[in-house]
Amino acid sequence: MRQTPLLAAAPTKERPELAGGLRLKLEALQVTGSFKARGAINALFAAPPDRLRRGVVTASGGNHGLAVAYAGWAAEVPATIFLPRSVAAEKIAKLDAWGASVVMAGEIWDDSNRAALQHAESEGLAYIHPFADADVIAGQGTIALEILDQAPDLDTLLVSIGGGGLISGISIAARALKPSIRIIGVEPVGAPTLHDSLRAGRLVELTSLDTAAVTLAPRRSEPVNFAIVREAVERIVLVEDAEMRSAAHWLWREIGVATELSGAAAVAALLSGHYQMMAGERVCAVVCGAGTDGIG
Repeated sequence: MRQTPLLAAAPTKERPELAGGLRLKLEALQVTGSFKARGAINALFAAPPDRLRRGVVTASGGNHGLAVAYAGWAAEVPATIFLPRSVAAEKIAKLDAWGASVVMAGEIWDDSNRAALQHAESEGLAYIHPFADADVIAGQGTIALEILDQAPDLDTLLVSIGGGGLISGISIAARALKPSIRIIGVEPVGAPTLHDSLRAGRLVELTSLDTAAVTLAPRRSEPVNFAIVREAVERIVLVEDAEMRSAAHWLWREIGVATELSGAAAVAALLSGHYQMMAGERVCAVVCGAGTDGIG
């Protein structure tokens, strides 16, 4: 795990009005290419050795699987990763390179997760949940510790949401250090999992998903994440796939960072105007994952 840069988004040719107050937390430069390495490493190394004896298993849209594979490689623990069939081929190749066993199961993460849980129980393997595990959430929270050490004057954090592990960890850590900080979540229009849950006042399961940002697209979050988000997140804004793609192109042209669609979601909220910075506001957008599907 590495400390990632916090970069001022300046100078920029396009949208120069954002440059004065916007910083980018480049988790796309984290080991394995996303923030997920933090939670997976923390969870695996916090587990009792006897729990890991037979190996670990998880289900992933890609990034958490890479992180668990990396952590397993580092700890010399066999890792089995269940993936939906929508995962990009480049991520499957990376999993193979880290020595993980890959199982394709179902069309979406929820399908893969059911298969992973059954496999873990039948084979006696430790299971690491991608967003509802306390150690995973704590690991993701180290992002906020770094951000507020690097820029303690920040007013607002923009954070993408899949299942809710990233925003849960960041919210707990950031609000502990700076209670006044605002946390804004960002989800795809086609996978408004926690947005719709907050609106309903209860955890809901989506009947359908319609986004190419597969790492932001579970049908359902979990009670622990819902409770944290309801308590600590001011609101959730929704972005279209086209807006994430446009933001990914902006990040590539202006910053030189290649992100997947989900990695550009927080920046998309700004560029699209779904979140509008106030005069003098100091905002950090978490660029959470690397990839080429956003700029392809």
